[in-house]
Amino acid sequence: MVLLANINTVGYIPCFTSTVESEPDRTMSIPVGNIGPEPALLATLITDELMATYQDETLSARREELARLVETAGGEPVGEITQVRGRPDPATFFGKGKVGEVGELAEELGVTLVVVNHELSPSQQRNLEDALSVGVVDRTRLILDIFAQRARSREGKLQVELAQLAYLLPRLTGRGQELSRLAGGIGTRGPGETKLETDRRRVRRRMTDLRHEISQVRAHRSLLREQRRREGAPVFALVGYTNAGKSTLMNRLTQATLGAEDKLFATLDPAIRRAELPSGLDTYLVDTVGFVRDLPGQLMDAFRATLEEVVEADFLIHVVDVSHPEWPEQVSAVEEVLLTLGISTDAALTALNKSDRLEEPPPEVDLRALPSPILVSATMGSGLNDLLRAMDALVRESRVHCTLDVDYSMMHLLDEIHRYGEIHVEKYHDQGVHLQATLPRGMADRVRSLLSKGH
Repeated sequence: MVLLANINTVGYIPCFTSTVESEPDRTMSIPVGNIGPEPALLATLITDELMATYQDETLSARREELARLVETAGGEPVGEITQVRGRPDPATFFGKGKVGEVGELAEELGVTLVVVNHELSPSQQRNLEDALSVGVVDRTRLILDIFAQRARSREGKLQVELAQLAYLLPRLTGRGQELSRLAGGIGTRGPGETKLETDRRRVRRRMTDLRHEISQVRAHRSLLREQRRREGAPVFALVGYTNAGKSTLMNRLTQATLGAEDKLFATLDPAIRRAELPSGLDTYLVDTVGFVRDLPGQLMDAFRATLEEVVEADFLIHVVDVSHPEWPEQVSAVEEVLLTLGISTDAALTALNKSDRLEEPPPEVDLRALPSPILVSATMGSGLNDLLRAMDALVRESRVHCTLDVDYSMMHLLDEIHRYGEIHVEKYHDQGVHLQATLPRGMADRVRSLLSKGH
């Protein structure tokens, strides 16, 4: 586990990779490793805004989710403290009296880490650490740590590191007023300022390098998507709240063997597999990272290369853990993320997963706002045929009827049309082949464009 909280110390940069490029012949070490389960005290602030937005059950579920996040990161929740307050204190987030209570409880429980169920500003985190004399990790840092542990591919590691550095940069400060005044002036120049500026410059340089490498990843993924687009096979992206069962469903539909665990963020790196629909049409399924409430902005920005697989997909399958007591709120959280990405849910299906855990089906009123809800159980295999038929119908509805005249010099297109389209009329003549066919919309547009250009 890498729940390293003292990130405001000059020169200390916790991150996923082992080194950061620095001045010539110098490197800055970055500690990584597993330090075992770490006891943690969980702290939550319930503001007037949260009280007005959520019911007591949902607020309780948010606290339970924090405990699961800590466990996923390798920690051990040993206590919890909650404050109800109109709004956060701008200096310490919690009220001064509650900060004292948190410190006393942390000392009583013998913990050295407090995990706050919110995103803290750099000054709030620094002030809390000073007041509590223990490490303080906010929700954003906690999720970043989990992602760092889960990243396996080079692409995932690059994106996680960029997100971590974006989180770190505003928190990289010196101790004391003399080190924090970077504008210059009498009494502010010296080795402390120089070291801080050096660290910041090295972080910014590394972030620039990471963005360049990620842009190469995006270009590579774009080529792969173009290849799939040329094949004409439609792409379904599995989206949903973390631990909704997307990977298990992917394995069932594609006979894949992706890792699937009953943990938050068990899958991070995207996976793409081919599946066959009941009509015999081929399709691709894309499985990627699950969403969560208050997904850190750093992750949204850094993971654009991965999330583009969702953006560019032809259709969505929203996988919902319908056995979870707060599944409607989880659906809303996922829809908010999709809206942020500019993704419409019009061409979508809803797979109500883990239906085998339900004692009775969910009421119709809860399902009314969901696009094409289908009860399934990826573990038991029930409802999967219904889902495949719904996918097939969605693909067929999106296909267009077109009339084409293919010259003999472009017969390579004919094989592609036969493979991914439905041929209704096929007549050979002196110049080529006259076709009436139903094709995927994107493929039809591409074939028409190639035929008009004559190549």
